[in-house]
Amino acid sequence: MKRLVIIGAGYAGILTAKKLAKKIKKQKKQGDVEITIIDRNPFHTMLTELHEVAAGRVDEDSIKISLSKVFAGRKVNVVLDTVADVDFEAKVVKGEDASYEYDYLVMAAGSQPTTYGVPGVDEYTFKLWSYEDAVLLKDHILNTFRRAAAERNEKERRRMLTFYVVGAGFTGVEMVGELAEYVPILCDKFEIDRKEVTMVNVDGLSRPVPNMPEKQSAKIARRLNKMGVELCMNSFVTRITEGSIVYKHNDKEEERSVGTVIWVAGIQSCTIAETAADALEKQRGGRIPVDKYLRSTKDESVYVVGDNMYYVPEGDTVSVPQMVENGEQSADTAAHNLTAAVTGQGEMEEYKPSFHGVMVCVGGRYGTAHVGFGKHFFGLPSWLAMFAKHFINIIYFIQVLGWNKVFSYMKHEFFTVRNCRSFVGGHFSNRTPSFLLAPLRFWLGAVWLFEGIMKVVEGWFSKPMLNGFFGGANSWYDSILSTVSNTAAAAADAVSSATAAASNVTAAADAVSSATGAAGAADAAASVGHVIFNWNILGLFKMIFVSGADLASSTLSDLAFKLDVPVMNWFVNKCILPNDGVQMAMQIFIVVMEILIGLALMGGLLTSPAAAMSLVLQFMFVCTTGLYLNTFWMIFAGIAVLIGAGRTFGLDYYAMPALKKWWRKLPLIRKSYLYHD
Repeated sequence: MKRLVIIGAGYAGILTAKKLAKKIKKQKKQGDVEITIIDRNPFHTMLTELHEVAAGRVDEDSIKISLSKVFAGRKVNVVLDTVADVDFEAKVVKGEDASYEYDYLVMAAGSQPTTYGVPGVDEYTFKLWSYEDAVLLKDHILNTFRRAAAERNEKERRRMLTFYVVGAGFTGVEMVGELAEYVPILCDKFEIDRKEVTMVNVDGLSRPVPNMPEKQSAKIARRLNKMGVELCMNSFVTRITEGSIVYKHNDKEEERSVGTVIWVAGIQSCTIAETAADALEKQRGGRIPVDKYLRSTKDESVYVVGDNMYYVPEGDTVSVPQMVENGEQSADTAAHNLTAAVTGQGEMEEYKPSFHGVMVCVGGRYGTAHVGFGKHFFGLPSWLAMFAKHFINIIYFIQVLGWNKVFSYMKHEFFTVRNCRSFVGGHFSNRTPSFLLAPLRFWLGAVWLFEGIMKVVEGWFSKPMLNGFFGGANSWYDSILSTVSNTAAAAADAVSSATAAASNVTAAADAVSSATGAAGAADAAASVGHVIFNWNILGLFKMIFVSGADLASSTLSDLAFKLDVPVMNWFVNKCILPNDGVQMAMQIFIVVMEILIGLALMGGLLTSPAAAMSLVLQFMFVCTTGLYLNTFWMIFAGIAVLIGAGRTFGLDYYAMPALKKWWRKLPLIRKSYLYHD
């Protein structure tokens, strides 16, 4: 039995464990390999999203991903412990609670803030490098405004409302940008004059986010200034006290009163990684040098990934950056090489990272990016930069927790966002009370139930009806389309034949398919009709929009729309209509589904699948018989009640929690993440 131990469940650690488990399973070596991942928290933290929680944009749970959920159904042991030391000679990881023997070790412990030895940083500043940091800062900011609102001394109030963010890299700019977006909201809530709030971003750098081209840095600076943030570049903080910050600017030392200092000036390897580096080999920031296979240069049984690795790719002069993309790519290479090492199958592969740029968000509505491939990079405007940021996050979430996390992320970032703090504003955020959908849901269900019952009365359970149902509709459309080249009399004859073909369909045809059969044919008999458009879309399908009456006197019940899809036509004409047995099966299916959809929507039971099936039937009717415009409301109603409409005045209020609980217990569902919290 080979024992693989991974220290750290950050970006690199969690992906290494998942990819390893998958590769080992594929090699059918699960019984020969034991994978253990050790972390002090039972969750993985989205470090790149901490500022969103700290400044109150999203709920704190949005940055946590449960490790038990991530590794559900996988041969990975999750151990909660704090690693204190590693004995590389004995191959033992020493934790505070226990020790763990290994054959191969993956160091993925991540980073921690560095203070550069500045006095007062540890005692008087807030950090932003963990879940706990973000929650603590969030509560502090809110409480600061709450206390300031009751402070009568103006000078003290202004001091309390002075915020310094030390560090103008990615984290610093994103934090101060998020804060600047949050401040007007808090001022309005606590009735504080916005002019009393001071926000300063200070750093020894010459410009914000120097990893980006000067053009992008200038955009960031302009945006921050516009949001009321003072940029204090080329300034080096020398000390921090309980109520002040001291920094040197242009060789002159300045001391400013301050209420809150947020320290995000840089990172270094965490304590255990630095301890390991001391025992192996150490580079700047406590990083551990690795070879081209990501093994420690001093111990081939130790692999290093993410922020802890020091590796200069061939052709480069500097080490790979400490950023998420490096963590993801190094995890993949390490997992491959470890699989080859423990199974003896396959060849080791070299680590050849290909980074695709950087991006930074200044609040929830503005961002900039410098992205590309190889040597070809370009800047993205704000909206596209924000879109790219969210898209990349979703790609990561798919790897880690699939649908469960993707749904949660979209909910936090778009569907429940308040104060329009999103790059799409508040347009997707749910504001309409769900109980207002109850009457619409009930009426939609009642119409479906009525249509199903009427079909039973018309004989859909006793004899084939689809020749008239489909054929009459097609003849009716053909008769109107033929008016482009034929006379009105010829069109009237065509309509008459359509009526004959649909003799079994009465003028009381259901509203769902009221553009079909004798109902349409009979109405058209009195009029030549009119073609509004007949578009051929790339030869794949046609969009047909007609009126059964003269256009000037048409009503919604005269206007009909159809998607003419050749594949659908072939299926109907070749597979359904020639066989009475197939016709009966299709008829019974349609009637039963209409009745079940109606009952489900009226009772609010399994509303989402019922609404989804409603849309499927509507689409089927549009592609075969077409629909009159006066029934199109059913499509939009189906969309409106698609998600959660049965939780108000419906049986889903009771049924869905129980079903959800049962569903999540299924091993395959947990392993595939096909649920949401």
